[in-house]
Amino acid sequence: MKVVNNPISKVDGMGLVTGKPAYTDDLASSNSLIVKVLRSPHAFAKIISIDTSIAEKIPGIECILTYKDVLRKPFTRAGQCYPELSAYDKFLLDEYVRHVGDDVAIIAGTSEKIVDKAMKLIKVEYKKLDPVLDYLSAEDSETIVHPEDDIYTNIDVGFNKDKNIACEVNFSVGNLEETFKKCEKVITKTYKTQAQSQAMMETQRTYTYLDIQGRLVVVTSTQIPFHVRRILSHCLDIPRRKIRVIKPRIGGGFGSKQTAHSEFYPALVTLKTKKPAKIIYSRKDVFRGTTSRHSMKFDIKIGSDSNGLIKAIDMKGLSDTGAYGEHAQTTIGAAGKKVLTLYNKVDAVRFSGKAMYTNRVPGGALRGFGVTQGTYALEATINELAKELSIDPIKIREMNMIKKGETTPLYNMTTKDASDDPMYMDSCQLEYCVSRGKELIKWDEKYPKIKVSDKRVRGVGMAIAQQGSGLPNIDMASASLKLNDDGFFTLMTGATDLGTGSDTILAQIAAETLKIDVGSINVYASDTDITPYDSGAYASSTTYTSGNAVINAAENMKKLLIKYGAKYFNTKETNIDILDNYIINKDNNKRISLKEFSNKMIYDYPHMQLLTTGSYVPKKAAPPYMAGFAEVEVDLETGKVTVLDYVGIVDCGMVINPKLARIQIEGGIMQGIGYSLYEDVKYNEYGRLMNDTFMQYKIPSRKDAKNIRVEFAKGFDKTGPYGAKSIGEVVINTVAPAITDALYNACGVRIRALPITPEKVFLKLNNK
Repeated sequence: MKVVNNPISKVDGMGLVTGKPAYTDDLASSNSLIVKVLRSPHAFAKIISIDTSIAEKIPGIECILTYKDVLRKPFTRAGQCYPELSAYDKFLLDEYVRHVGDDVAIIAGTSEKIVDKAMKLIKVEYKKLDPVLDYLSAEDSETIVHPEDDIYTNIDVGFNKDKNIACEVNFSVGNLEETFKKCEKVITKTYKTQAQSQAMMETQRTYTYLDIQGRLVVVTSTQIPFHVRRILSHCLDIPRRKIRVIKPRIGGGFGSKQTAHSEFYPALVTLKTKKPAKIIYSRKDVFRGTTSRHSMKFDIKIGSDSNGLIKAIDMKGLSDTGAYGEHAQTTIGAAGKKVLTLYNKVDAVRFSGKAMYTNRVPGGALRGFGVTQGTYALEATINELAKELSIDPIKIREMNMIKKGETTPLYNMTTKDASDDPMYMDSCQLEYCVSRGKELIKWDEKYPKIKVSDKRVRGVGMAIAQQGSGLPNIDMASASLKLNDDGFFTLMTGATDLGTGSDTILAQIAAETLKIDVGSINVYASDTDITPYDSGAYASSTTYTSGNAVINAAENMKKLLIKYGAKYFNTKETNIDILDNYIINKDNNKRISLKEFSNKMIYDYPHMQLLTTGSYVPKKAAPPYMAGFAEVEVDLETGKVTVLDYVGIVDCGMVINPKLARIQIEGGIMQGIGYSLYEDVKYNEYGRLMNDTFMQYKIPSRKDAKNIRVEFAKGFDKTGPYGAKSIGEVVINTVAPAITDALYNACGVRIRALPITPEKVFLKLNNK
């Protein structure tokens, strides 16, 4: 291969680092109305009255909208398959506010100063209600977060608003009770994970205007342009053909922009005033008015024989979905389906999970999407089982983890079509990941700990993880290729580049298929009027799902080039080849450049534009795997934990672009370190978020991890584009359980509720 598996720089990299206008706010017109949202100061309240009369008189104020001014129609903001698995429990504006930061009113004016002044003059009378602030007791609470009767679900997901249950997930294999009776060792543990902010650099922002035909044009920083169009059409009650969504460059998302947030407000203003409008979220708006990772609690029971062969796993999960249920079912479901399938030797396994409504900021998509939480709980418990059996944590995994060529009943029950043959993990390189990571971290020399001094001690820990490559039989991607005059191609794709470099990767895949140089491919992405449909950038789907769609489009283009190339050379199609931007007649070795050929196609006979489309829907799971190894140093006087070394070995199949893939791994590990040690979403007794800026909410810098080393397992998945699987999410999942066990091995302190703060460690060290 000439293009795939090469570390090509991002096609847009130079433009971005030199500050070329590319992001949403860069593209907004200078006369756009400024839009802001008045947000609730209360966790749960009913609006008794809103007086906007004084604010509306301020010169420059164009409109102020309250729940009385907008259509009442329930919807979900979650960007996911349709019909969605999330409850339709949100309104554009409502008389109830369900968390501090919920929407109360929309203000639009000619300047930010004017809008800020008007916002202060809006008088709102609230009837405060008792909030539900603890998801662990939400089901038995007398308070119902959603007392309204007009919310619903399109699909039965166990929704029960009167019990504050957004959804339930249950599945099992085997006879759990009988299997546990036969186990020689049974342990039961509880692990908790906290909420986490996505902390992307570019906040949510949207610019809207009406085009010459009166259609609503929405320019927005989103991962889900086609879902945004559908959601807006539903809640605004206008046809989809009247909406165009354009995705410019995105300054990061990490899942936050898999939920529609900022799009509604300027759209409403533009539709009312007929003027362009824009909204730019402040960092406080992001913290209070969007989503965070779901807090979760897991009770896990594991049974094994005395040698460590795991026979039974029972996993009960509880999730805090906050005020609204977007992504509630899919995240708690992923915490079981994409976690328990790591271990395929078990005779019986059961997962049960509930997502509970509370009066907190809603939970949403974040890299790892429930798998991160579930992996932490399961892998940490596996490490505890190994310790109780006096077995090396690596050995217990080598005995129990899924290996190449094996299958698991759970995958075949929860993922595939019932009529399909069993799915075998033919590309699984997890064994290599574990053995190579063990070698790099020097496990045998360092396990379990090394005493540095009377005040400092070091320990090592490890974990394994998997994720998905898109959602089988659900996700769908498509791409189009157009041969232009002068011999270059336009690749049109609905896939969204989040800053990960997917435009570059898809261009590489197209170039490899067409046997041309990557510089001959121009990528045009994510415009619902122009580019073909794509589900969106989530579920680790872009390289795998969209990449396969690009291959299909490119193969169709090759057929056309061969067909018309044969006519040009007056020969059989079997004599035609394409190589290095030339069409070649193998019969006599005559050739014509694509530049000359395309000019003849368009300007001369047959006067034809060559345009092809390809689509792809994954049919089976192609999970990536990872083994992570942490070495930490613990300050016994302060409880501070420092990650000295983290080794990540990833099986993502064929690596399309090693440079971009390496950055994904390193970034995911850093995000995992933040989740493990620093980041915590804290509320006060009234449900107010306490750390809603980066002054209070701590995320790690590169200095907070002394050394990160990553490598790729040499793998190939026959269903992936050129053998590739996904990489975006799996890279975060091993970090928390590996660090947790490294801490325990170093000093005997076991933390079962993230984050692992110095205070928690210090108190444990001193038995307080």
